[in-house]
Amino acid sequence: MDVKELKAQLEYKNKNVFDIISEDELERSFAYAEAYKLFLDNAKTEREAVKYAIAMVEKKGYTEYRFGDELQVGGTYYYNNRGKMLIVFKVGENDIEKDGAYIVAAHIDSPRIDLKQNPLYEADGFGMFKTHYYGGVKKYQWTTVPLALHGVMVKRDGEVVDICIGEDEEDPIFYISDLLPHLAKDQMTKTLAEGITGEGLNIIVGTEPYRDEETDGAIRLNLLRILNEKYGITEEDFISAELTAVPALKARDIGLDRSLIGGYGHDDRVCAYPAITALLDNPDTKKTVFAILADKEEVGSDGVTGMQSLAFTDILEEVCDALGANYRKVKANSKCLSADVNAAFDPNFPEVLERKNACYANCGVVLSKFTGARGKSGTSDATSEFTAYVRNMLNEAGVEWQMAELGKVDQGGGGTVAKFIANHNIDTLDVGVPVISMHAPYEAISKLDLYMTYKAFAAFVK
Repeated sequence: MDVKELKAQLEYKNKNVFDIISEDELERSFAYAEAYKLFLDNAKTEREAVKYAIAMVEKKGYTEYRFGDELQVGGTYYYNNRGKMLIVFKVGENDIEKDGAYIVAAHIDSPRIDLKQNPLYEADGFGMFKTHYYGGVKKYQWTTVPLALHGVMVKRDGEVVDICIGEDEEDPIFYISDLLPHLAKDQMTKTLAEGITGEGLNIIVGTEPYRDEETDGAIRLNLLRILNEKYGITEEDFISAELTAVPALKARDIGLDRSLIGGYGHDDRVCAYPAITALLDNPDTKKTVFAILADKEEVGSDGVTGMQSLAFTDILEEVCDALGANYRKVKANSKCLSADVNAAFDPNFPEVLERKNACYANCGVVLSKFTGARGKSGTSDATSEFTAYVRNMLNEAGVEWQMAELGKVDQGGGGTVAKFIANHNIDTLDVGVPVISMHAPYEAISKLDLYMTYKAFAAFVK
């Protein structure tokens, strides 16, 4: 056997998908990316992602499930958990005790700038919103970026008012200011973490006063008047509101070759969209399958709509009851792909990644056996047996994949929903898309990696 044959047989090396993909599949991957960009632009909050996904699954005949409803073999359902978490599932024909359930779990919340419950104030000729950032952000990245306001306000009588200002070309946008370099001598001596403070992320809302010479707080009053005339709300309604500022930017192709997509919220809607479409595109599967779009991952997956809630396991138990199956046995035989992103190797910052165990753009879907920080703290660490199962499944399906850790050992780290599913005695492995500039207001991903992630989830649920 010559050296080339021996190397091909024995060595493992990432492949650039562009080197091996057919022209037909390349065309399909770019077309898939266009549909994904529409989802990204219309799902900038978890509520919007749930609403968009529900419209997708209802077109395919899925019906809403409420606890206590009858479940039938072959039935396709979705559970809308308070408008912020979605569980889409099919009750399969296969023996669920023997095969278990097949689960793809992603999250649909992203780092952002939330409004405080008493946000509106006036200072030095400006009307402003006080904010509280959400998730792991580099605060300086959120200044001088065009922002849109999304969310809901629930009025005293219970009416829910949807808010979306800044996405239409005719809308105004919002803005967080920063110092000009001419006067930033002291600021520039601070660390990046200290240059902009959390309490300094105040949003400019307006400057025009209510035209009455004897009115105190005239700018603030005028802003309340505008909101009341447009939405019928009062200042007290902010108390029961969920309002967030997100980048007022559309998803766009990056590069002369259009091979990358720039957009807000790739983490983790870039995995949520393939999770849903993989399920919808395989209606003939005999398996019992779930696609979970969870909330609150960026802040620990706590709360009633996070992955630590019992919503998913309660539904799984309902399915088991309907099929006369042993719930604990089903969990033990179930399999989950925790659909979340990893940090793509960035040539601008090579020092934080270990090249041999990093993931690269255009090299396919990335498997992460563990996440966590430093000494693997806060991770489930998938078993070798389940990792081998996923690897072989992808090879058989012709899916290009790579394996990676999240950065150098002592550089930092991160987590996903994997450990919360694994805690229920369900084999779980992280599978997702490499991302450049993760958690920034505008992130970048490869179209080929997106498509290979879709193919991976489709192979899993078939």
